[in-house]
Amino acid sequence: MGVSVKAMLLAAGRGERMRPLTDHTPKPLLDVAGKALIVWHIENLVRAGIRDLVINHAHLGAQIETALGDGSRFGAHIRYSSEGKALETAGGIAYALPLLGDEPFAVINSDIWCDYDFAGLHERAAGLKASGDAAHLVLVDNPAQHPNGDFGLRQQRVADSMPMLTFSGIGIYQPALFNGIPRGNIAPLAPLLRAQISLGKVSGEHHRGLWVDVGTPERLAELDRQLST
Repeated sequence: MGVSVKAMLLAAGRGERMRPLTDHTPKPLLDVAGKALIVWHIENLVRAGIRDLVINHAHLGAQIETALGDGSRFGAHIRYSSEGKALETAGGIAYALPLLGDEPFAVINSDIWCDYDFAGLHERAAGLKASGDAAHLVLVDNPAQHPNGDFGLRQQRVADSMPMLTFSGIGIYQPALFNGIPRGNIAPLAPLLRAQISLGKVSGEHHRGLWVDVGTPERLAELDRQLST
């Protein structure tokens, strides 16, 4: 199974495009087919043997802690990284490093829905540790709202080359990738990744299954229809 993997679920965003739904409910707690978006991830991670979870939050974060608790009812152990104000992806990860430890860890956007098999994260994390790569990214086909994609993929290496794919919001990272970010600073992830891609230090894979960026009320409603039928 490889190394024991911790996972961080990103749940600190304001969800501006989801308003008014997110005015009073944090985006990760929005319901899809009878359960909160973030609960789909928690259950899938536990099913894959990944039970040690960290969840960051800012906007309406107390609701997230109240809804999920310590994770025991899901068979998980959840700890929280309360940011106060959202620190963006890399800033949020850097802030949570004391909870994530010294081994490669998984990070998953809580506002996506995906049928990616998290069981593979054990092997991917072990591979990252062995190779010394900085990151491993799961890429998907470009959705209609993001036709130009983010990164290319050549022989399991992420590259800045055509054809382009979209970053799924699922990745595995070495803790050292975030060491240069002062704790509490706002920092985006993309510049860190692009610097490592230019050094040839990012591996990747192409997930061809179902993936939805639940970024608007319309996409939320469509996903709910898909999963409820």
